[in-house]
Amino acid sequence: MRDALKLRDPAGAHYTLLVLAYIALTYTGGWAALFQPSAAVNALGVVVLAHSMLIAAYLLHDCGHNAVFMSAKTNAALGKVLNWITGSCYGRFEDIRYKHMRHHVDNYDPVVWDYRSFLKRHPGLARLVHAAEWAYIPAVEIMMHTMLVLAPWVIESKRAQRGRVLRVLLVRGALLGLVLFISPVAFLLYALAQLLLLTALRFMDCYQHNYEVIFNLDDPDTVFPHKGDAKYEQRNTYSNLLSHRFPAINLLVLNFCYHNAHHEKPTLGWYRLPELHRSMQPDVEAQTLGFVPQARAFHKHRVARIYAEEYGADEVKTSLNEGRAVGVDALSFLTAF
Repeated sequence: MRDALKLRDPAGAHYTLLVLAYIALTYTGGWAALFQPSAAVNALGVVVLAHSMLIAAYLLHDCGHNAVFMSAKTNAALGKVLNWITGSCYGRFEDIRYKHMRHHVDNYDPVVWDYRSFLKRHPGLARLVHAAEWAYIPAVEIMMHTMLVLAPWVIESKRAQRGRVLRVLLVRGALLGLVLFISPVAFLLYALAQLLLLTALRFMDCYQHNYEVIFNLDDPDTVFPHKGDAKYEQRNTYSNLLSHRFPAINLLVLNFCYHNAHHEKPTLGWYRLPELHRSMQPDVEAQTLGFVPQARAFHKHRVARIYAEEYGADEVKTSLNEGRAVGVDALSFLTAF
């Protein structure tokens, strides 16, 4: 038992305990706030709940890298719990880890389902998605998470997971149905918290890479020309800090924004990434993005980003500063296909 709970970085045990306590307190507290009669408490609860799920998602990401515990099984056990907290539990933690490891090793963004081609074949749905994205509703991400439920029936490699997905639907559906029965308002507020989570995750993913998207996740034999190329990896990875002057603000995304440092040492704990980022200066400065240009481009290109035809072919920092960077949607590590 002691070996199973051995941390990869014992010196950072207090950080691990703090983040686990934060997730537990804010998730339960956020849910409790949704049922209160005060609109102000409800609003606070939505924000707190969304943030608890965001931090859970990034800690899940660290579990995928075996960056929390030495034992892969213990990382997986925690990752599975966090997967339920984020609401992405229709996909298996093992699949999340596999897809993300392909991203790191191949230096590409391999996926299975091409939602862009799907929308082009269904113009009515495309118009609805365009309208929703214009209104800041993350419709593409909603499609991707819906596909987590449908994947075993439409993606051949997921057929064996039909029973599992049905069991998850039964359990999670019953829990959410109970919430809806007790308080329709709390149910709608939870849905809003989920939309905030998806928006925050897609913002952080939007400009962190300039990799090519390839629809071959199910083909492990594909030859990737940049596989294992550390220089290419760093040159096409970007650190999108929320703040340069006040590093503590970056804890809002569990330091996921120190992305060059993360790709330099993927098993390094989230609390050690700022120090590694500083040690990589001045070289990493060319890959460090400003928050304002990102926010401006994220707003400006919210509809054009649905198709993101130029993703993988345009240097991100220059195009951001010139207002041209469109970014990319639907590459969340939580959607494991």
